[in-house]
Amino acid sequence: MRLVASDLACVRGGRRVFAGLGFAVGAGEALLVTGPNGVGKSSLLRLLAGLVGLTGGGLSLDGGDSELTVGEQAHYLGHQDALKSSLSVEENLAFWADVLGGGATKVHPALAAVGLDGLAQLPAIYLSAGQRRRLSVARLIAVERPIWLLDEPTSSLDTSGQAMLADLMRAHLAGGGLIVAATHGSIGLDGAKELRLGGSR
Repeated sequence: MRLVASDLACVRGGRRVFAGLGFAVGAGEALLVTGPNGVGKSSLLRLLAGLVGLTGGGLSLDGGDSELTVGEQAHYLGHQDALKSSLSVEENLAFWADVLGGGATKVHPALAAVGLDGLAQLPAIYLSAGQRRRLSVARLIAVERPIWLLDEPTSSLDTSGQAMLADLMRAHLAGGGLIVAATHGSIGLDGAKELRLGGSR
């Protein structure tokens, strides 16, 4: 499997965010998108996820499901944790597993993998910022998808949470998945490719 982008262009709010952007990332590889604030890192991930329209260029997933878009074969982890406060930890994850096309069987293993199995019945309103982030990360493993699009994935995570996420990312890559992550610093993936963006919105 190989995600290939060629001559990508993105315009938002009447302004060009980036143009002429190209990269390729294959199964078992990670691409770190770096650069200062405001250069289009988040916009690129949202474009790959299908949440922002492609203004120019081409995007393809060689070896993927030809009946699905790139976004439909990807998990997108953005800045917002997208949790319903009145639902329990388990109910929140079960909701997303259902929406994303998975089943209930992986909900408990996913909560255990992110260290939240002991809080399964707790309403999400009582979670700390780090716990909310862990619950969002659990979506990545509750429903299997080959592409992970991660926007500042270590945000709000403490040292143990960052180590947990790094282990999950390495396992995903070892299983033939691929990762595109926007980040300002290291996320524990040695040997990852880097795409540095510059300019301004």
